[in-house]
Amino acid sequence: MTSATDGQKKQRKPLLINAFDMACPGLQTPGLWKHPDDKSRDYNTIEYWTNLAKLLEKGKFNALFIPDVLGGYDVYEGPGNIAAAAKSGAQWPVNEPSAVISAMAAVTKNLSFAVTGATISEAPYHWVRRLATLDHLTKGRIGWNIVSGYLDSAARNLLNGEPLPDHDARYDRAQEYLEVVYQLFLSSWADDAVVLDKKRGIFSDPERIREINYQGEFFKVPGPNITEPTPQRLPVIVQAGSSSKGLKYAAQNAEAVFIVGMTPEGLGYKIKQLKEEVKKAGRDPNSVKVVQLVTVIVAPTHEEAVAKFKEYKELSDIEGAQALFGGWTGIDLAQYGWNDELDKLEGEGNAIRSMIDTWTKPFPGDPENLKKTRAYIADRVRIGGSGVVFIGTPEEVADEIEEWVDVSGVDGFNFTYTITPGSFEDLVELLIPELRRRGLAWDDYPKEGLTFRENIYGLDREEPTYLPSDHPAYNLRWRAGESRQEFEVKLKKTLEERFKKSK
Repeated sequence: MTSATDGQKKQRKPLLINAFDMACPGLQTPGLWKHPDDKSRDYNTIEYWTNLAKLLEKGKFNALFIPDVLGGYDVYEGPGNIAAAAKSGAQWPVNEPSAVISAMAAVTKNLSFAVTGATISEAPYHWVRRLATLDHLTKGRIGWNIVSGYLDSAARNLLNGEPLPDHDARYDRAQEYLEVVYQLFLSSWADDAVVLDKKRGIFSDPERIREINYQGEFFKVPGPNITEPTPQRLPVIVQAGSSSKGLKYAAQNAEAVFIVGMTPEGLGYKIKQLKEEVKKAGRDPNSVKVVQLVTVIVAPTHEEAVAKFKEYKELSDIEGAQALFGGWTGIDLAQYGWNDELDKLEGEGNAIRSMIDTWTKPFPGDPENLKKTRAYIADRVRIGGSGVVFIGTPEEVADEIEEWVDVSGVDGFNFTYTITPGSFEDLVELLIPELRRRGLAWDDYPKEGLTFRENIYGLDREEPTYLPSDHPAYNLRWRAGESRQEFEVKLKKTLEERFKKSK
């Protein structure tokens, strides 16, 4: 590996630097709630989240990414068995993620928030109101991480006892869900519908509000949207998942994509697949940003960092790790021996299909003769979960980050924790200053009051708070000055063109 300080220094651009935290006691490293310095048990207090938000803004993070699940990880050791997750605190219990965002927004000005919402969880009409409210209250700092759902335990409770639909069918439904969301946000109210005319007593002009009358296979939503236009007009669209179906969904819709690779070469392979799909969708590949999950264990000396890692691993819970893997993949590791190679699981599991491939199939950059056994998976997941782990001094970790950027072309990272807030404090105090010295982190926010899109794309676009012009929903927007008739003629044409492209 070659450090950026060796030889000719490369021209760098700031990475997207996000924090990754969840309203639960054990996100990616189950069992670490037992550490004396870990505060994840305080996930259900306002102070935990406001203190974290202030810390992240101090470090000039782009965003806080909040994942979510709506059921327990109950695959390991038999269907419906929540024991391993409950004992270890592996993403159990879990609070609703959007409730704390307003409090965090009140103590920050530039930190953005990506909130996860599953398309099987609630009606799109209701979800739009939730997102719109947050976009208003944060002054445009909201993104939606779209998931189609992957836990059968969640589906049984959300879908009247029915099992989780098939993987590809979930994406078909998710696409229609998103179409409803697009139209409620963009096509129901004109930009200038709120007139606030005190003399005539008109708050909003009814002639500039319309029903969308959406009629689909899964959803029938007349509208109009109950919320007025928001600062971004549409929250930033984020997507996680890199199965073939997931990549196509991301290529059509996403502005940022959360992809996980276990090696820089493996991540680069997935990013290349995504960019090819983006081109096929008629979009600029640079419009779709990619971030990777990473856990950083950093200290002033290498020896201190290794000691931290050993301490954390000793406290981690290997049963909880296997419970997490079962939830992510739908595969019960308990049915295999510790040294069984899990290389024949293609097509199995109905959860996150790309996760099965990542953990069981050979990928570019894997060590030669690597055997992906139950023991290997359990040991890897117990520290860092579904992502990778970087251990060392700030300089050593920055070297690894540079290698991943150079090899894979990734745009940034979702940094998660082993202990909280300690891991995030180490990032702010130790790692980010080193990234800043290398041009991999910005010195400051480019202005006060950034929207999420400005955080991602910068300020030099014609409409910095709105969708890129190559996004398929760009022309769904009812703009100021357009009559209802003019807009509906334009909208009909736009929808016809989109329908042709989807075929």
